[in-house]
Amino acid sequence: MPHRYFASEFTETTAALTGPDAHHLGRVMRAKAGDEVILCDGAGFDYTAAVTAVAPDRVEFRLLEKRPTAAEPSVEVTLFAGYPKQDKLEFIVQKAVELGAARVVPFFSRFCVAAPKKEDQKNLRYARIAAEAAKQAGRGLIPAVELPLDIKDLPARFDQFDLVLFFYEGGGQSLRTLVKDQKRIALITGAEGGFSPEEAEKLIAAGAVPVGLGPRILRCETAPVAALAAVMTLAGQLE
Repeated sequence: MPHRYFASEFTETTAALTGPDAHHLGRVMRAKAGDEVILCDGAGFDYTAAVTAVAPDRVEFRLLEKRPTAAEPSVEVTLFAGYPKQDKLEFIVQKAVELGAARVVPFFSRFCVAAPKKEDQKNLRYARIAAEAAKQAGRGLIPAVELPLDIKDLPARFDQFDLVLFFYEGGGQSLRTLVKDQKRIALITGAEGGFSPEEAEKLIAAGAVPVGLGPRILRCETAPVAALAAVMTLAGQLE
């Protein structure tokens, strides 16, 4: 299978790859004129492309074929994840991207163990993890990882979605009956300490639908993976 890269320089007939990926293709993989690779434009399209020129940090291509990225889900899912302690958010970002999330939005809530610290710097790392996961999974775009919000700011985002699912330890409606035919879905999962009753009430009052993930208690890094896998399965995206 040809190697696959996200590229940023496209015309109707040509493209170019720069930076570390160009170095990898040109120096490590020893690409030469005529070699074919798959280029992704970050907007959901893949291109079969033939190498035309190789420089130390730039590889140029002639575009041969354009097609929609097969791995990109038809449902747009945003994950709002309670901010966990240590490096668990790295795991959540990586697995969310692999499973098809379009965006990851961490948030701080009352019972979060972690506290905000150097979030701008950490966000750069999360963005790199998302980019690498997108490449590995064959995604058609690189999902955004936003800077953390406060939980009180979440309801202002709800009108962006057809359905907001609140995965709550108190349980709720059957997930199976909710996902069908929804195109823009938000998932909310908690941090180690879960949600206070007041936080849960405000999210539900703002339109979030409480649902459960079965009778077992899942860790805060497991719940987003389970929730995304369940939603993607019910939406027909893991078939």
